[in-house]
Amino acid sequence: MKETWRWFGPSDSISLEMIVQAGASGVVTAMHEIPTGELWPLDAIKQRKAMIEASGLDWSVVESVPVHNNIKTRTGNYKQLIENYNQTLINLGKAGIDTVCYNFMPVVDWTRTNLNYKLANESYALRFEMTDFVAYDVFVLKRQYAEKSYSPELVAQAKQRIDTMSVEEIQHLEDNIIAGLPGGEGSYSRESILVAIDEFIRLGAEGLRSNLFSFLTDIMPAAESAGIKMCIHPDDPPFSLFGLPRVVSTQNDAQQIIDAVPSPSNGLTLCAGSYGARGDNDLVCMANAFAEHIYFVHLRNVIREQDGSFYESEHLNGDNDMVGLIQALLSAEKTTGNQIPMRPDHGHLMADEIGEEGVKPGYSYQGRMKGLAELRGVIHTLEHIK
Repeated sequence: MKETWRWFGPSDSISLEMIVQAGASGVVTAMHEIPTGELWPLDAIKQRKAMIEASGLDWSVVESVPVHNNIKTRTGNYKQLIENYNQTLINLGKAGIDTVCYNFMPVVDWTRTNLNYKLANESYALRFEMTDFVAYDVFVLKRQYAEKSYSPELVAQAKQRIDTMSVEEIQHLEDNIIAGLPGGEGSYSRESILVAIDEFIRLGAEGLRSNLFSFLTDIMPAAESAGIKMCIHPDDPPFSLFGLPRVVSTQNDAQQIIDAVPSPSNGLTLCAGSYGARGDNDLVCMANAFAEHIYFVHLRNVIREQDGSFYESEHLNGDNDMVGLIQALLSAEKTTGNQIPMRPDHGHLMADEIGEEGVKPGYSYQGRMKGLAELRGVIHTLEHIK
C-alpha cells in the first residue's frame, strides 16, 4: 500500500517537510479554500500539485471534491453544480491526479460529541457519545419528533444528562456537533440545520439513494474520460443522526452503489473507522468482497459500546481486526495489480501537542505519525511472510 498523509493545504500547521519526515510518500488534500460547488481551476490545481511535488511528495488522492447539498437533494442549481463538478474532475485528470474521495452524507459530515476524550495513557481521542448526542438533538436543538428516533430509555438517560450540564458545557457540545470539523463542508446554526434536516428527512433514504445513483450517472462519463477513480466514503458514524437518511453505512449499501452504476471509475473508500463503528460490518469480508473496487483506504480503529457510542482507539488496539484487514488489502493489491493509497486516519492528541493551539481535532502530527509507524510495521511484516 502507498503511505499517504492528510494535509489541509498551505495554511496547515503541519508542513510538507514534516510529512516527509513522518515517512509518507503521498499527500491527500483538496482545494479547501474553494467553496463547495465552485469549479476548481486547472491552473490552481497545477500550482498546488507543483508545491507538493517540490517537497518530494505526490498528490495521491483528492479528499474531497465536496458534493453540494443541492446535488444531494437535486434541487435549486444542482445542474450547474454538476457541470462544475464534472469540469473539476476533467481538470484534475489533466493535472495527472487520478483518485477522488467524496461522501454523500446529508447535512452533517463526520460527527463527534467529544474532541478531547481522555484515555488511560493520558492522551486524548475523539469520541461519539450517544447519550450526549440524543441530549443535544432532543433537548437543545429540539428537533420536531426527535424523541421518536430513540428508545424511551435513551431519551430518559439523555434528559438526566442534559440536566447536569452547564450552559458552557451545552455550548461546547453544540460546537462539536454542528460547528464543523476538519475536512467537513461547513457549519450550521440551530435554525439553519433544522431547515436542512427537515429537507432530507422528507427526501428519505430511498430518495437520497436514488439521488446518489443519479449523481453517479451524471459524473461517470467525465470521470472515465479523465481517468479518475471516484471512491465514496462511508457515513461517519454509519447510522442515522438527527433522523437523517444514511445510504453508505453497510456492505449492502456499498454493493448497491457498485451495482447501480457499473464503471471502472465507480469505487469505494474503505474507511475502517467509519464502517467499523458498526459491529455488523465485517471489514475483512468487505475488503475481500470489494477487492476490485477499493481505491483508497482510511486505517483507523475504534472501541464500540453497546448503545452505539464509540471512541477512536489506538490503530492496532480496538474492535476492528486491523491486521486481518491489512492482510486482505494486500491480497487485493496482488489480485488487481493496483497499489492502494492508505492514510492513518486520525490520531490521538499526545505529548507536547496537548494544549497547543491550532491542532485540528483528530489530525495531530505525533498521533498520526505513531499510527503510521505502527501500520507500516504491520504492512512490512505481512509483506515478508512467505
